[in-house]
Amino acid sequence: MLEQTGIPFEVSPAEIDERGLERIILGQGGGADAVVSELARAKALAISAENPDSFVLGADQAASCEQRLFGKPADLNEAARQLAFLAGRTHRLHSATALALGGVIVFETVSHADMRMRPLNKAFIDAYLSVVGESALTSAGAYQVEGMGVHLFAGISGDHWTILGLPILPVLEALRREGALLG
Repeated sequence: MLEQTGIPFEVSPAEIDERGLERIILGQGGGADAVVSELARAKALAISAENPDSFVLGADQAASCEQRLFGKPADLNEAARQLAFLAGRTHRLHSATALALGGVIVFETVSHADMRMRPLNKAFIDAYLSVVGESALTSAGAYQVEGMGVHLFAGISGDHWTILGLPILPVLEALRREGALLG
């Protein structure tokens, strides 16, 4: 997504214990917004500590439905279980970003999109997973709507960039405010 904006960037994966941090936040009564916000902040701050003169963008996304939180499935069996649960229901995507400079968060936001999944039977889920394979393990909810995952949905309400995992318009505005982009 950043490539499409023409902004030069480097990818530096943050070495944080995402599941451990998630367990702590949920254990303290935090919900999906708290989880994705804290993970985005933790990622941005971890890399910012190593690159204090650079703007560092952290991001995270999760899906929630009926008090359950869905992240990236660990394997194809978990992906099938996630899809079976979400089938015929509307779930919410929570996409958080945090922008750090010099070890300080200078901007953060959480955006939402509501995703209405079609009813799906086991045969369809199995066929879908056999086509998309391991790519189902790279996204919350076991789908990528920009690809074959679009076949799972009856309706979508929300910003395109939020659905893809990075609400880019608020990020661009924050970079302009910080003087990193021309206004």
